Amino acid sequence: MAFAPMGPEASFFEVLEQHRASLLAALRTGREESPRGGTRSISNSEVLASIENIIQDIITSLARNEAPVFTIENRSRWENMKFEDSVGLQMVSHCTTRKVKSDSPKSAQNFALILKILSMIYKLVQSDTYATKRDIYYTDCQLFGNQTVVDNIINDISCMLKVPRRSLHILSTSKGLIAGNLSYLEEDGTRVSCAGCSTAVAVPSNIQGLRNLITDAKFLLIVEKDATFQRLLDDNFCSKMSPCIMVTGKGVPDLNTRLFVKKLWELFHIPLFTLVDADPHGIEIMCIYKYGSMSMSFEAHNLTVPAIRWLGLLPSDIKRLNIPKNTLIPLTNRDQMKLDSILKRPYVAGQPFWRKEMEIMADTKMKAEIQALTYIASDYLSRVYLPNKLKFGGWI
Repeated sequence: MAFAPMGPEASFFEVLEQHRASLLAALRTGREESPRGGTRSISNSEVLASIENIIQDIITSLARNEAPVFTIENRSRWENMKFEDSVGLQMVSHCTTRKVKSDSPKSAQNFALILKILSMIYKLVQSDTYATKRDIYYTDCQLFGNQTVVDNIINDISCMLKVPRRSLHILSTSKGLIAGNLSYLEEDGTRVSCAGCSTAVAVPSNIQGLRNLITDAKFLLIVEKDATFQRLLDDNFCSKMSPCIMVTGKGVPDLNTRLFVKKLWELFHIPLFTLVDADPHGIEIMCIYKYGSMSMSFEAHNLTVPAIRWLGLLPSDIKRLNIPKNTLIPLTNRDQMKLDSILKRPYVAGQPFWRKEMEIMADTKMKAEIQALTYIASDYLSRVYLPNKLKFGGWI
């Protein structure tokens, strides 16, 4: 297809092609493919029926002179999580729950807010219209208090109904960006091209509505930080490494960015790599893309991409590249707690190379930002570091 600028010679991509072949072989044997059941779309009538069942339970409780209660699965405890290589973190089938009681001073307001948002969702689904989380918050800012309250309740409702959030007709405003060898049709028929070299395209708000996605990309690079992403754009990385795609979630990725990365993987099965800071926060962000998060574990099948590999910045790169010590940052107590937490997670047991890198960080008690590479040369990241990693298979 005619996206062109020309990138490296074909021989540059040989190791990438070998990696892609191994990923495809793993898919054929079922080791890294999510079960199909996880991506089944939920009809509007099913969502309405689920909400009606909840309301019927409330009416039944009131008829018995009992205080109505919402029972919500507890997503903040590791004992309620299980790990599968092909899916990542997901909730166990019989996990502990918490009760939101209508007659308890501690939870009565939260009960009322859940009920209010349930009624709003019902109207949205019934009329086949959509609203953003921000729209819902602004219907009554004083009542909700802050946006986080709304976000948490929507996730609770999604988990309680066992319905993907997009099936609730609630969209979140995307903060992620895309650049490179990709075009697609949005739901309204608008053709979007991400091939501009110096600018990026916002991740769409309705990933489910995208059609006719087209790419020749050899790989997808997920960049942790917007500043690094913009620097790579300024260095014309997408042209120099063409054909490729870059995505950033600008830190911790929002739902739409994760859905978008998942969609690209399911459609094209191209190698995916992460470029994150060599610190516990960067590793955590990489883990969210690859294995998911506790808070969204009930929707892991739709969000995780276990095929993702860690391209950089590796803690071992710091010594290997002689990155100046004055550019390194000591780990804080919070960093060390985060690192210890990650090392104890179930998926690290199956990643000995990841564990080794994190142990290097724990031993040195130092971290480094990607920007530390600029002390070697201002364009070292785009001119040397990433091309060498991609050409010679420098990922884990």
